[in-house]
Amino acid sequence: MADIKALVEELSKLTVLEAAELAKALEEEWGVSAAAAVAVAGPAAGGGDAAPVEEKDEFDVILTGDGGKKIQVIKEVRAITGLGLTEAKALVEGAPKAVKEGVNKAEAEEIKKKIEEAGGTVELK
Repeated sequence: MADIKALVEELSKLTVLEAAELAKALEEEWGVSAAAAVAVAGPAAGGGDAAPVEEKDEFDVILTGDGGKKIQVIKEVRAITGLGLTEAKALVEGAPKAVKEGVNKAEAEEIKKKIEEAGGTVELK
């Protein structure tokens, strides 16, 4: 057991690049990938139950339409994104297009609410 602890301590000192090189070397040596080993070990650890679904923490806010209220939606898109009039107009007219990408759930919901209040339709991905 002491040998395993010592090995873990040594491995903890590796840089990210060194750890990646080690993983690649072990994959080549043993003919398996770390991802495959985790996928196989994951369900077994849960006692046969399905793995818990991770809640998404980043969303893309996609404008899907202007709902016939293009001017109001353009104004709202400008306020949200800081785009100029021409860019915001192009975004709205080119729907479906991303208004914002990689935002947290609260911000995505707030943007969706604002655009829908202006008359547009929005989808969160």
